[in-house]
Amino acid sequence: MTAMPSTDARGVEVAAAPAASPRPVRRSTKRAWYRPAVWAPLTLMIVALALLWWWGSAEMPFLLPPLGDVATAIVSNPIFYVTNAWVTLQESLIGLAIAFVASFILAIAVSEVPVLRRAIMPIAVVLNVTPLVAIAPALVVAFGFGPEPKLVVTALICFFPILINVSIGLRSVPAPVMQFYETIRASRLEMLWFVRIPSSLPFLFAALKIVFPLSVVGAVVAEMFAPGAAEGLGTAIKLASANNKLAVVYASIFVLALMGSALLAVVTAAERRALHWHESHAPGRRG
Repeated sequence: MTAMPSTDARGVEVAAAPAASPRPVRRSTKRAWYRPAVWAPLTLMIVALALLWWWGSAEMPFLLPPLGDVATAIVSNPIFYVTNAWVTLQESLIGLAIAFVASFILAIAVSEVPVLRRAIMPIAVVLNVTPLVAIAPALVVAFGFGPEPKLVVTALICFFPILINVSIGLRSVPAPVMQFYETIRASRLEMLWFVRIPSSLPFLFAALKIVFPLSVVGAVVAEMFAPGAAEGLGTAIKLASANNKLAVVYASIFVLALMGSALLAVVTAAERRALHWHESHAPGRRG
């Protein structure tokens, strides 16, 4: 704001000192979790879900076991769940890594060559809507009873979201930015490395938030429907369901939920660190 002139005792105008610009108020986030507005909604939701589960287990014991039985199943044999969770986690991460490399390379190809985009994207859409569970037995015939069929199913489930998001991100560079790099005669490789890939990072992390938990789902589905699976939480759920052990089924589901939540938290933390420059992580924005 412009300072208004003032007058002294003799009536002579004197220029007033410019008003100091207001300093941005920094909110302390160290004790954010101590505020009821932060922890109360989640706490109340957990309590409500626990009460709903208690009512459901009392009214429908054939569908929901008591929470105490689920906790007892985990505490009484933690090695069983840790071992099977490790097998499922390995399958999900390896399958996700295969999908990431293949879809990222393919996304670059279809974004740089329009002919490839018109040829490949329809096939990718058809692959995405194909029930991959139905081809799991065929994959066992092709690859044997080892981990390969489960890795292929997991990779195929994670493939499409990465391909679509990265290909859109690579083509989302604003036109003025592209025109600037064209005026300085930047090569296509330089534009890809310094412009297109950084521009696609928000889209890439959006896809990773989807496929990291989805990779766990893919690994579990592959374990449940691929013949010959001997380990993994999917196999544990299948065997416990066949033997009517509801507590083991829900204990395995609980461990899977924790695993997926942990993977999502890791991706979110990596996104905040890698995209601190992006407007979606600017100070003052509330998620």
